[in-house]
Amino acid sequence: MTFIPIDMQNWERKEHYQYYINLVKAKYTITMEMDVTKLVAAIQQKHLKFYPSFLYAIIHTINQHQEFRMGYNEQGQLGYWEICNPSYTIFHKDDKTFSDIWSEYHASFAVFYQNVIQDMEQYKNIKGIKTKARTGQNYCPISCVPWISFTNISYDTFTENKMLLPIISFGKYHCHNDKITLPFSIFVNHAVADGYHTSKLLQDIQYFVNHLDWLL
Repeated sequence: MTFIPIDMQNWERKEHYQYYINLVKAKYTITMEMDVTKLVAAIQQKHLKFYPSFLYAIIHTINQHQEFRMGYNEQGQLGYWEICNPSYTIFHKDDKTFSDIWSEYHASFAVFYQNVIQDMEQYKNIKGIKTKARTGQNYCPISCVPWISFTNISYDTFTENKMLLPIISFGKYHCHNDKITLPFSIFVNHAVADGYHTSKLLQDIQYFVNHLDWLL
């Protein structure tokens, strides 16, 4: 894990960051319908699982956007991680609880897919909130709500925290106007990413699941 500090004096977002981290302290959520028609067809043809495939599309795109890999080092200095790993939820059917595990990111889809499959198998029966040991802070939270297709989602926290990474949730995919879509929600800290950055990220994820050279 490599952490790259921000040169605050020469950072183009210095004033925006200070405004939103100290004064307004704004966070926001955007929810959209994402078209996964081509992705669903491709993984069914290849007999792959949707969850790890879509996780790859998300985290691969996150790792192309500095704004969504932001955080602080142990000295409290602002910066960004060179690479983020996905921190994602798995569901325990017997007691209806979930656990948050993570898998190591790899640029190769085939390698990443196997990482996720192996981790899901290894930890599927281990209960608790965090069941796979972590080092560092470069984990992007991603969760799935496969039982519903929601139109919006919101988050509430009792106290402030220093988390700058986004929180991503997506729901059940469904057929709509001859397309397969799913609700995709992202919770963003305004201090590090504006509407432009979030829109660009969402557009890039959509492009990635429409152009499947990586799946071949």
